[in-house]
Amino acid sequence: MTPHQVQALFTRGDGSFLFARWGRPIAPVAFGVEDQTIGVLKGAIEAVCALAGHQMAETDPELGSNMMLFFCRDWDELLGVRDLDRLVPDLGPLVARLKDADANQYRIFRFDEAGAIKACFIFLRMDEQLSAVPAETLALSQIVQSIVLWSDVAFREASPLAVAGETTVLRPDIAQVIRAGYDPVLPAVAQDASHALRLFARMEVPQ
Repeated sequence: MTPHQVQALFTRGDGSFLFARWGRPIAPVAFGVEDQTIGVLKGAIEAVCALAGHQMAETDPELGSNMMLFFCRDWDELLGVRDLDRLVPDLGPLVARLKDADANQYRIFRFDEAGAIKACFIFLRMDEQLSAVPAETLALSQIVQSIVLWSDVAFREASPLAVAGETTVLRPDIAQVIRAGYDPVLPAVAQDASHALRLFARMEVPQ
């Protein structure tokens, strides 16, 4: 991966550059799935946090849970989730937009005063496409896309995951970017594209 490719991962569709990582331990909770799937999700979060050198927690002192995953069969189900409209302003219009776009996934990030990630809400509509994806793959994909604030177009052309034999794994180059992004020497938030060079400098060179 080149410095330009690293920069592209955090360059949004409008041309602006923005990098942000979590500024607090991740305290996850999932709704609408069986206990077995919750275990798979927790395993994926633990693996990605271990890669990043980031912490998990049972609870967040401000929000209780700061990474919430909602699984549904129809977007209208979100309108019936108690108090969700307090966490997600304009929930009704959002559901309408998701239905109009025939979307099957959506993520909302919240940020602290410094601009670091303090919460992420992940919504998944389990249509035919997502239902065909193995739980381990779906979990890994969602957590990888939530561990830092990637560009809105970062993975439009290529997934952050790759197939190795019969197993789906995180792409090594994306893993390196995540690990570099959580280097404690680097700031949790950056809006200057030169940050991509700092990330690149911390990525391991394949032997």
